[in-house]
Amino acid sequence: MSPSEPITTEQSRMALGWLSRINEQPAAADGAAFKRWLLAHPAHRDAYAEAQALWHQSEGPALRLADEEQAQLQQYLQAMRPSSTRRRWRGAALAAAACLVLALGSLAGWQPQFWLQDLRADYRSAAQVRQVTLSDGSRLTLDAGSAVALDFAAGQRRVRLLRGAAFFEVTHTGAPFLVQAAGGEVRVLGTQFEVRERGDSAEVTVRSGRVAVTPAPGATARELVANQQLRYADGHAGEMQTVDSDSRLAWRQGWLNYYQVPLAQVVDDLQRYYPGRLLLLDDALAQRPVSGSFPVQEPLQALASLGKVLGFTPQTFLGRVTIIR
Repeated sequence: MSPSEPITTEQSRMALGWLSRINEQPAAADGAAFKRWLLAHPAHRDAYAEAQALWHQSEGPALRLADEEQAQLQQYLQAMRPSSTRRRWRGAALAAAACLVLALGSLAGWQPQFWLQDLRADYRSAAQVRQVTLSDGSRLTLDAGSAVALDFAAGQRRVRLLRGAAFFEVTHTGAPFLVQAAGGEVRVLGTQFEVRERGDSAEVTVRSGRVAVTPAPGATARELVANQQLRYADGHAGEMQTVDSDSRLAWRQGWLNYYQVPLAQVVDDLQRYYPGRLLLLDDALAQRPVSGSFPVQEPLQALASLGKVLGFTPQTFLGRVTIIR
């Protein structure tokens, strides 16, 4: 896997989920489901190897955390496994504590894939929206947790979206303006638009003007105009959607609006605004559809509201890691 194709957050989450499952049930490592997942994408083996390395580094701190936070972890885990024996509790506590150590470690920058991205980035944002005026006068608004690299040379303007999302208001200079994301490219034809990276896919939303979206080199370009949205992945474009662009782009004013999207997508978006870690550990719950409007300043409040509707209670440990299942 080349440095330009980092392991995605979703792939890391799935790798950690498989590792936790295999640690509790070693036979799962020989199961067909795990082998299918490993072979489904070239990055999965790297993601699993990275999870193993981080897990081993966390084992010592996790043992101490499992002892120090036993009461709180036991209350949480016993609700999940009412019939657990003491031995099973110890293993489950270690697994949960290791997840927390990994999550807390990432808060201090323990995310190698982001280190590489940040080394290449010209602009990045942390847990807040950031506005930038580029050298050509164009304006760039980065969503929280986003990063871009610029190449303004040889008579053209190129922006590579490394992660997250960016909203563009392009100044017309006569030089082409191109945005690259998830293996595809967006060519500006005169517009205000957003490009959002979602793991192995990208989503383009136009507020005004026009863009041409090419999902892979050599593919046919699809032209979008105001209030249209297109998602592409693996070199293939999906169906064109008509959307309320002001609603979809309301994150610039501090709101996230959804209509019938998976909870996993909402959690991923809220993660950008949460200074800790949000860990969604239930695959079935992750696919439950969600609709609503949530202020980005209160991600835990948004999760609490969703929990009342979907039947889960977020559990926050050490004030910085919130588990959802």
